[in-house]
Amino acid sequence: MKRILVAIVALLATLLYPSASFAVKESVVSCSSITVSKSVTKGISLPCLDNKSHVIYQSIRGPVVVNVFGSWCEPCNQEIPHFLDLQAMHKVSIVGVDVEETNMQAGRNFVIKKKMTWPILFDVTSATRGIFGMGVPVTWFIDAQGKVVYKQIGLIKSTSQLKAEVTKYLKIKL
Repeated sequence: MKRILVAIVALLATLLYPSASFAVKESVVSCSSITVSKSVTKGISLPCLDNKSHVIYQSIRGPVVVNVFGSWCEPCNQEIPHFLDLQAMHKVSIVGVDVEETNMQAGRNFVIKKKMTWPILFDVTSATRGIFGMGVPVTWFIDAQGKVVYKQIGLIKSTSQLKAEVTKYLKIKL
């Protein structure tokens, strides 16, 4: 009788809370997928939000879209859906750089909450300020040689804008 009761409770819980029976540990994406030049050994080394690796920013090679953001930045929040749309196409790499967070866990929580499925670097000391400038959001388009071919300063307002910039500057047909 007790087993039947437990089975009924489990069945009801699954019906009432279906996501609970399929809970998956949420985490941030590894930075191992970032294309880098191994010959670049000097520059700004940034930890990955997965807390398992570091990447020298100057070693990043594309084609890649680098989005600099902060969870506290409202325009950054507004453009995330456009990056989600771009990521879903699986045509171009995206790398995020999270700046000016209170701590790494705040960055992780934000990335998980927003379902950002691309590698995110963490600039804990604002070391990239000299590269990207003081404001966010900023989006850089980097070619295969590591050259910045375009800088979008400020909000990306639509997925079509982001796709057009990827096509124009990185020569990737979407």
